[in-house]
Amino acid sequence: MAKKLQSIRGIHDGLPSEVAKWRKIEDVARKVFATHAVSEVRLPILEPTELFVRSVGEETDIVSKEMYAFEDQGGGNICLRPEGTAGAVRAYLQAGLTRAGVQRWFYMGPMFRRERPQKGRLRQFQQIGAEWFGVAGPVADAEMLAMAQRFLDELGIEQVRLEINSLGCVVCRPDYRDTLTRYLKARSESLCATCNDRIEKNPMRVLDCKNETCQAQLTDAPEMVTHVCDDCDAHFRGLKTGLDALGVRYDVNPRIVRGLDYYNRTAFEFVTDQLGAQGTVLAGGRYDGLVESLGGPSTTAVGFAAGMERLAMLMPDVVAGGVDVVVVALGDDALPYSLQVAEQLRAKGVAVVHAGGGAAKKQFKLADRESARFVAVLGDDEAQQKLLTLKNLNDGEQRMCSLDEALSIII
Repeated sequence: MAKKLQSIRGIHDGLPSEVAKWRKIEDVARKVFATHAVSEVRLPILEPTELFVRSVGEETDIVSKEMYAFEDQGGGNICLRPEGTAGAVRAYLQAGLTRAGVQRWFYMGPMFRRERPQKGRLRQFQQIGAEWFGVAGPVADAEMLAMAQRFLDELGIEQVRLEINSLGCVVCRPDYRDTLTRYLKARSESLCATCNDRIEKNPMRVLDCKNETCQAQLTDAPEMVTHVCDDCDAHFRGLKTGLDALGVRYDVNPRIVRGLDYYNRTAFEFVTDQLGAQGTVLAGGRYDGLVESLGGPSTTAVGFAAGMERLAMLMPDVVAGGVDVVVVALGDDALPYSLQVAEQLRAKGVAVVHAGGGAAKKQFKLADRESARFVAVLGDDEAQQKLLTLKNLNDGEQRMCSLDEALSIII
């Protein structure tokens, strides 16, 4: 007996009920983002591995442990994209848009990370993200967060809260990093192996550890928000002023560090307690140095991303598809006319299933299985008069009528 084939671990099929939610997310995104003059881009799934080594950071878990990277037949080192920002920056530079003024983009599509699969975390996951290039100052950050909040609101997602922090900049972060490193080294024996590995490579990531023993050692850890320079402090105060003006509620969480090396100043997360350990719903921040690090001019930028699977878990149910009308043909002579009626209904945007003719009982059973709203019955009389008998399956009412009359009832 042949082995039963299944999808790869951590890579799931998008079935109709879930895809209905994804389409809702996409439709709402296009609607909300358009009000901020944000344009959609389509970015490749395959990218040079070096792009993420240089942008995300060679010491990050994404690059060192989770990336699907390989050598292709031509000897090139390529990978399946693990996140969207670096690819957007590459596209921005490759298209020569650094002198084209502000660029506001959003994208959707699959990302790939070889993480341990769990609720809300997959190895192939659908992501939606926004990247604004050439925008400086806290006003842009506040407006992006207001856009993200309205996006979540229009999806019907509740019980989420916005947390913000400042990660400083190249001026003030080195001194803070040294201060934090000294603090962590003094407690290294009580920290987990992962945290000890991060103390030298990326000490701020230790603050994000979920290990309870580690968290107990971090109670009095120095916070970046209290070590920022005057410019970063002014930026953070401006962000809070902007959010207050826009009516966006937030909490300051000094432990937000983000998992990628390229963030500076503003960092934010929309979080929930409805998804267990995977509580981050939408997250991002400012990354003013990333474009320059990838070979472009100094460029201010801010962005966010959200996993569509997690968004879908928090959304109200969405009806997947649905059949408006099942067309029933009674007799071989009525069959050609019934096929024409089915196509005429479809041309008007009605979801139609043709029952295929044959025994009436079988055809009406099909209508029940499809949970159709109506049945259009076409027999010899209907075919001769170019009419149809429309039956409402909710209340049992039926009438012989023209196609136009039927459409006024169905639509």
